[in-house]
Amino acid sequence: MKKEQNKSRRSFLQNSALMGAGVTLANPMQLFADNTISNYKPIDMDQNIKTKGYAATDDSGKLSPFEFERRPVGDDDVLIDIKFASICHSDIHQEKGHWGPQQYPQVPGHEIVGIVAAVGKNVTKFKVGDRAGVGCMVDSCMECDNCTHGEEHYCERGETLFTYGYPTEAEPTGISQGGYSNKIVVRDHFAVHIPEHISFEEAAPLLCAGITTYSPLMKADFKIGDKVGVAGIGGLGHMAIKLAVAKGAEVYGFTTSADKAKDILSWGAKEAVVVDSLDKLQAYRGQMDYMISTIPYAYEMSSYMDCVKPNGFFTQVGVPIGGEYTVNNFNMMFNRVNYNSSLIGGIPETQEVIHFCADNGVRPEIEIINAEQINDAWEKVVNKEARYRYVIDAATF
Repeated sequence: MKKEQNKSRRSFLQNSALMGAGVTLANPMQLFADNTISNYKPIDMDQNIKTKGYAATDDSGKLSPFEFERRPVGDDDVLIDIKFASICHSDIHQEKGHWGPQQYPQVPGHEIVGIVAAVGKNVTKFKVGDRAGVGCMVDSCMECDNCTHGEEHYCERGETLFTYGYPTEAEPTGISQGGYSNKIVVRDHFAVHIPEHISFEEAAPLLCAGITTYSPLMKADFKIGDKVGVAGIGGLGHMAIKLAVAKGAEVYGFTTSADKAKDILSWGAKEAVVVDSLDKLQAYRGQMDYMISTIPYAYEMSSYMDCVKPNGFFTQVGVPIGGEYTVNNFNMMFNRVNYNSSLIGGIPETQEVIHFCADNGVRPEIEIINAEQINDAWEKVVNKEARYRYVIDAATF
């Protein structure tokens, strides 16, 4: 049964990747027809798209209103009227320059959902009026082996274009600009369909928090009843718990915030472990079949790795600031735990997690805010006060 499920999933991913990579010429008249439905007026496909959003102008981490232009809708592009965009801790790290110097003004945001407002003449994947989402990347070479097999984030030519802050001659601002805005133009392959049976606001966090945890969890290939540990219970961590529970794991949530324990248990975890001291981890030494850490700060990983069974796997998806992760190699000699890290997931797998969550009632914990509340929300994320994903109403930009 497990082999059949894996075979079916591989087929789904491969077929989705190949379909997304291919381009079929559409009838130009269809473009005109599509651009007049669903109350959308035809647009001049040769003109830049005027856009409103919120941008960082320096590394202070303070955002302010920003009006800018996006590129025209190209033959392989879709224009999306954004309805909601959620806040990821990565937005804060990048805009504050934690991962290196940035070009400003820069609009963050890579958890984006909305309605297709226009399509290029080659686009067959979407039509005007469709519900669509955009995650952490908006383009790649689309020719290498990874790009044509659903691993666009690992483009072999190094041409993955991430959603904001990455140099691109295509955009008038010189860099990609993200989803804290009211419109986005994106290559059709890098948009996914949002099913009707999940709300826009609940779908938004799945475009990063969902796929970033879903992808390594699926690759771990744990069995029903296996013990899965999740360390760091924020925007990513709470999704990791919900997804692992939905996949049949016996889940243990490890957090430094005691007030999150009740939530962890409410999501179906067997135990909530409050790590107010690393000594608390000793009782779980060698107990987990698999463990994923979403901790986004520098920390000593060895004590958490010790919780995994010998020859088991420990995956780190959080990215550190203020230092580096450290590992005690002496510990590693004795626990024989395999370490790996993971970067989001490809477009077919992103579509897969959207459908899985929609079909199985897996929903993020969200709080809707308006644009003027973004800076306050960022402070709460940094102070571990978010519960658990802030979602911005794009109508307020």
